Amino acid sequence: MSFNNILVVCVGNICRSPIAEALLQEKYPDKHIESAGLGALVGSPVDPNSQEVMAPYNIDMSNHVAKQIDENLVMKADLIFTMSDGQTKWIEERWPHCRGKTFKIGHWNDQDIADPYRHDISLFETARQDIVDSIEPWIDKIS
Repeated sequence: MSFNNILVVCVGNICRSPIAEALLQEKYPDKHIESAGLGALVGSPVDPNSQEVMAPYNIDMSNHVAKQIDENLVMKADLIFTMSDGQTKWIEERWPHCRGKTFKIGHWNDQDIADPYRHDISLFETARQDIVDSIEPWIDKIS
């Protein structure tokens, strides 16, 4: 199974999923990686704090525009990453065919990525680090 289309999901699609999307794009420049929200702040740019915690790694997310998850996105995805078990369940209830390809990004280290929205920059840094740590065990499975 090759995962050429990866979809990363959070709630608003302005904090966590854009960070994960950017980190995955950096690791897999040849794959199609995008992100969306379960309750997206459609049309919004990335949260300034998300951009700030990525800046030291020279990752620019200024082109990001939040979008809502939909049937088309989930159909196209070979692998869907969520930030929590609840989000995985939400997707699988709406699109039962997504069972088996939808996983919490922190699946292997049994970690949820806490939502830093409207919180201190330190929580954005924690989310970024948790996402980095969560991606690590997937690397040999995605490659």
